[in-house]
Amino acid sequence: MEEGTVSIGTLSEHVLNRLSKMLDNSTCGWRQLAGAVSEQPKFRCSESELTSCSIQVLSAAGSPGRTLLARLADRSCSLDFLLHCLMKIDHQEAVQFLTTTASEMIRITVQPQSQQATVGGRVVLTCRAAGPSGLSYQWFRGKEEILNEMGNSPELVLCPLASVHQGHYICRVNHGENCVFSQWAQIQVVHSAGSSPGCSSTLFPGSLSGLRIIHQPQSQSVSEGNTLLLECKAEANPPAQYVWYHNTVPMPQHKTSSLRIPFVTTAQRGQYRCKVFNLYHEAWSDTATVTIGPSSITDASWVEVDRGLDSQKVHRSTHRPGKHPLEETANQSPSGKLFYATDKVALLIGNMNYIYHTQLCAPIADVHELTNLLRQMDFKVVTLLDLNWQEMHSAVTEFLMLLDKGVYGLLYFAGHGYENYGNSFMVPIDAPASYTSEHCLCVQNILTRMQEKKTGLNVFLLDMCRKRNPNDDVIVQTGLLKVTANIVFGYATCADAEAYEVKREDVSNGIFISFLKRRVCEDEKVTVMLDRVAEDMGRCEITRGRQALELRSNLSERRSLTDQIQTSECSASYSARNLQWAVAHVLPKSSYLQFDCGVTVQLGFAAEFSNVMVIYTRILDKPKEIISCSAQLTDFPQDVDIDLKKSNQETLIEAGSLLLIKENLPSPEVPSLYTRICSLQRLKTELTFTVCLQYTYSNMDEEVEERKPVTVGKPLVSKLNLHDPRPSRACSLNLESLKVPECSFTSVSSTSNTWSYYSHTGRQSSTTDAPTSSRKANVPEENDSPEMFDAPKPLVASKSLPHSQVNDTNYKFSDMYNFHSY
Repeated sequence: MEEGTVSIGTLSEHVLNRLSKMLDNSTCGWRQLAGAVSEQPKFRCSESELTSCSIQVLSAAGSPGRTLLARLADRSCSLDFLLHCLMKIDHQEAVQFLTTTASEMIRITVQPQSQQATVGGRVVLTCRAAGPSGLSYQWFRGKEEILNEMGNSPELVLCPLASVHQGHYICRVNHGENCVFSQWAQIQVVHSAGSSPGCSSTLFPGSLSGLRIIHQPQSQSVSEGNTLLLECKAEANPPAQYVWYHNTVPMPQHKTSSLRIPFVTTAQRGQYRCKVFNLYHEAWSDTATVTIGPSSITDASWVEVDRGLDSQKVHRSTHRPGKHPLEETANQSPSGKLFYATDKVALLIGNMNYIYHTQLCAPIADVHELTNLLRQMDFKVVTLLDLNWQEMHSAVTEFLMLLDKGVYGLLYFAGHGYENYGNSFMVPIDAPASYTSEHCLCVQNILTRMQEKKTGLNVFLLDMCRKRNPNDDVIVQTGLLKVTANIVFGYATCADAEAYEVKREDVSNGIFISFLKRRVCEDEKVTVMLDRVAEDMGRCEITRGRQALELRSNLSERRSLTDQIQTSECSASYSARNLQWAVAHVLPKSSYLQFDCGVTVQLGFAAEFSNVMVIYTRILDKPKEIISCSAQLTDFPQDVDIDLKKSNQETLIEAGSLLLIKENLPSPEVPSLYTRICSLQRLKTELTFTVCLQYTYSNMDEEVEERKPVTVGKPLVSKLNLHDPRPSRACSLNLESLKVPECSFTSVSSTSNTWSYYSHTGRQSSTTDAPTSSRKANVPEENDSPEMFDAPKPLVASKSLPHSQVNDTNYKFSDMYNFHSY
């Protein structure tokens, strides 16, 4: 930060709280301020950061404005720039308050500087400050106050300079009870220019000090498991100090001219620089780029032996002299090779409302948060809550149909589970009290079917218990797994242990997701990322000894969830599979109902999950003689789940939708009533309901009622009929019925991730239909125009729980509930 500027972080808590209250409004507040500060890229907030600000309203003591100010302070935003942005959005109250506060603050404008001088010379240390009138100064040498008159002025004069003056000095600026300190300044006393210890007059001619880098670190490639060695040497007086940086992050444990890291992994790849400095000078080395390749094996000869029980086969090496065959293979591709996916698909299942077992709280938030993060990495994400056995089977079958050669497939499950004989089982919500493998889904069977698709990466994230099931003695014979070297299992807990969730008043989180969400978007090999999650969990006091992430993997390549997508195939079947899921995530179109009394009611729709939808009603127009009216929804089919006590509510939270936030609505000043519909996957026919309009005339006391039936088709995932059994290794996808022309559906390619934007089956799609951005947050969509799909508009902003809520201090073991396996 430039000298003379003041950071937001220096403001007192009282000032920040008052400013936050001024910013906590929707018309001219924190969201407008976030847009204004984005004119400087380092202050630009991502969609997930804005979401974490907005959900602070769910907490009684939460403040979106305070959260935004804290983020700006962390990025060293100056007070002057904050004032500039507040003026830009014309927040006059905040500008006046902050201007008054700034005028009363003490700001050091001139800092004392370290100096070196000879005995008998003259040294002047200067500290100047701006602020209210009547500032006073006090100088200190170390902890000792300088009591003479020079110690109480902005300038401290040391003359004639003596050995006793050597040391560190600091100035305190006071105004009443308030004070600030300057930076430290060191005075170094030398006896003469030619005899100063450690000083060479020939090294830096004409100067007593200097610094020059004479050896730069070099870019290099290192094999995994080997030692990385970088060197940076400098000539300096006083002697140089060193600090190494990896990808702009300081490495405080490395403070010598040589950087040595044994047993490197892909986590050590990237750019390295060294900062060299002494008392008066600072210099940066050149950037050295380090790539980490596969391990090198240099044995002189090798023999491959088939380790089967009855095998007698022995294969001798046939490689050329001096070269190991594995080394030859490794050398065929460069160590810095980039990997791509032909598509990225994720199925996320969260089971909470079990019929015969303990109900859970966290899966709804965990699935929602992971969805946000995966969609930022261009995954097509299917999110389903509370599935029974048949629905889980059908959902997995449809998910498998989206997989193909080179596709990255990810399956996440949060709910009850168990592990027997090395196989993991996911428990549906309708599993009986004494369930066995017959009532559950075996994860290893799913993996076998995924391998048949020749996928590029198979990731399983299982947020469930792994206790032994005493009711199940059957050893499930899974299919034979292939040696694909692309499998990653991330278990929320270790074998024969339980997984926990942290229960809060509003939204609960599982322990696993609380830590995973910090790391999952890192551009690292999947196993490296999960290792870091495990380390984070290990440092958490409340989970130590209770829950520990377990990683199982045979992943041989550096594949990451952030890898880019390059579609290598474009065929009718490829496009049809994508279209199948696009169709299954289309919302009903917004409609306008005209009642006989002259009232116009709007129906709008928003997707919270792939099988959960919110319907809202608005009164758009009414005759003057009608003094009050409301449009409520009723008569829903029995297939879907609706909490009647929470239907037709004035807020989303009252309607049971904790994950959606009412903002960015068209005409937000118009009141709305919200109804949340769950379990759409069980809808067997078109969704029908009744809009009941109740109104009162100015000259009548009695309330009048009009009713209109409405049919909106089969919304979202209900089109897939997951309640119907699937034939073994088959799917409901009918390629012939779709009649997809070759390569005509590029708009539903892997670069898209918001399915409800796509056309329905009766309309051809083209490249112009695709969203302009391939990376969007999980913003639930609404159809708010008569054109249905031509102009989709967001109903709400997504929500992601802030990382600060998973600090160790926030956990109490009494708040933790385990996902019981039986």
